[in-house]
Amino acid sequence: MLKVEKLLINYKTLEEFKKFKEYGLQELSMHEDLQENIIENDSESPFYGIYFGDKLVARMSLYRVDKKQDRYFDPQQDYLELWKLEVLPNYQRKGYGQALVEFAKSFALPIKTNPRIKSADFWSKMGFENVKYDVERDKGENPLVWYPNGVTEQHNETASA
Repeated sequence: MLKVEKLLINYKTLEEFKKFKEYGLQELSMHEDLQENIIENDSESPFYGIYFGDKLVARMSLYRVDKKQDRYFDPQQDYLELWKLEVLPNYQRKGYGQALVEFAKSFALPIKTNPRIKSADFWSKMGFENVKYDVERDKGENPLVWYPNGVTEQHNETASA
């Protein structure tokens, strides 16, 4: 079984992230996010990853969003926003991405993500669904969501500010 670890916010992690950016996936680079968050090692990190030996080969960021801002789920509740899931090319299709998503699901909170182009099959296999598009809420994004038991899509006929 693959072990998902919370990544420390430090310069070693920053160096590991540079390997991802060098693969040309700049839109998924957490390099800048991490640089902005470097304070000290025990700072609350939103970054999780999987190592193969001492090499970081898969990573994601996972943010908890307060239920006051929830416009996706019914009942309204805290949820997780999963961003920037990426597996290095030589390690793809080996269960690393799935392990990260399963780890996120283990919190038993609904999850929202904005998928990369051409990743729909992966997210569908992981049980994520499209939400009914809402211009005000989604602002050009096409979010996918995962519903734990007892949670459904929020139905707002009018967007409330």
